[in-house]
Amino acid sequence: MPSQKVLEQKQQLVADVTERVKNSVTGLLVSYEGINVADDTKLRKDLREAGVKYTVIKNTLLERAFENAGLNELNVHLAGTTALATSDEDYAAAARILCGFADKSKTFEVKGGYLDGEVIGMDKIDALAKLPSRDILLANVLGAFQAPVASFARAIQAIVDKGGVENCAKAEAEAPAEEAAATEAAAE
Repeated sequence: MPSQKVLEQKQQLVADVTERVKNSVTGLLVSYEGINVADDTKLRKDLREAGVKYTVIKNTLLERAFENAGLNELNVHLAGTTALATSDEDYAAAARILCGFADKSKTFEVKGGYLDGEVIGMDKIDALAKLPSRDILLANVLGAFQAPVASFARAIQAIVDKGGVENCAKAEAEAPAEEAAATEAAAE
């Protein structure tokens, strides 16, 4: 039987992990068995830079934290070596980094996860892993917003290059007359 001090520490750890899970937008459980120290260090660095918290926690403590957070369905994944990766802001960062690492490793595997308080399967985790980073998504959105403005600016510049609005209006007036002459010639 553990001492009262150890029991209190474990209860506090379960409470901390429960709050961490409740406050995160996404979380993944992984089996880190068989990775070496260098790979683990690089993985932790990549996760830290992406704002993902990665912690090795005993399965029994995780089980209690998941029960407190209402994610009991994740308890089936709590066997063997288990680490928890959570992100408070970026939905895809943990999945992208951990699935990429799992693809390169023979023993490291993603077991399961949750998204916005709901347990998700490996199909959704793989879909999250394929999403581009937030910066790339923002660049794509800004590019989409900028495209019409850039097209408008090019049209205005073309008018200026042709000598102004008067020359463009004259060219437009001449164009229908030329098209009508061409149509009549083709009909004959």
